[in-house]
Amino acid sequence: MKIQFAPLNVPLQRRLQTAAVLQWLFSFLALAQCCLAAFVLLALSDWWMVALLYAGWLWLDWDTPTTGGRRSQWVRKWTVWEYFRDYFPLTLVKTVDLDPTKNYIFGFHPHGVLVAGGFGNFCTEATGFSRLFPGLRSHLLMLPFWFRVPFFRDYIMCGGLVSSCKSSLSHLVSRPGGGNVAVIAVGGAPEALDARPGALTLQVKNRKGFIKLALKHGWVEPNQWAGLAACLMSVH
Repeated sequence: MKIQFAPLNVPLQRRLQTAAVLQWLFSFLALAQCCLAAFVLLALSDWWMVALLYAGWLWLDWDTPTTGGRRSQWVRKWTVWEYFRDYFPLTLVKTVDLDPTKNYIFGFHPHGVLVAGGFGNFCTEATGFSRLFPGLRSHLLMLPFWFRVPFFRDYIMCGGLVSSCKSSLSHLVSRPGGGNVAVIAVGGAPEALDARPGALTLQVKNRKGFIKLALKHGWVEPNQWAGLAACLMSVH
C-alpha cells in the first residue's frame, strides 16, 4: 500500500478543516475509550475521591440522556464546527416553517458510517439550525450504550445527543409546550454497517416504530400516515 502525503501548498483554511474533521473522528472512535481509561486511572490513584464523587453524580444523573439530555449552546457554537462544516461541505436547507409550539420527529438518511451529516446539522449550529427553526431544539438520538461511559456522556449531551431508547423519544415528543425535535437515523446501525463508497442502501422496511410513536401521541390521524406506511413497506 502506497502512502501519499498532502502537498505543502495546501491552503491553511483546508488544513484547519481537515483538523476539525480529525478531532471529530477521534471523538467518535477513541474519546469514549480514553474517558473510560481516565476514570479507571483516577479511581486507582490518589485522586480516587474525585472518581467517587463523579460516580455519585453519574448515579444521580443516570436518566438525563432519556429525559431530554443537557445541551450547551456554547459547545454547539464552537468555531471548530464551522471548519467541520466547510470540509464536506454541509448545508441545511429549510423548505417549510415549523410551529415551535409543537414537537417533531425528523428522519434522515443515509446513516453513513459516522452520521457526519446528522451531527453537523443537528448537534452544532454550524449550519444555522436555531436560526432557520427558531424556538425548536434539535436532539439527535444515539445508542444508549454511549451514555454509560463516564465523562464522554457529558460531552456528547452538550451537542444535543440523547438516548435512542423508546422512553427517550417518547419524552421528547410528549413535552408540553412543544419545541423539541427528535432526529432519528431511520436506518440505524444496520444501515451504517452497509455503508460503502458508490452505494446507497436504505434500511426502512422494518423500521416503522417512529410512526407508531407519532400515532400514539396523537399528532395525526391514522389515515394521514397510510401513504407513508405503504411507502416504507415497499422500500428496503
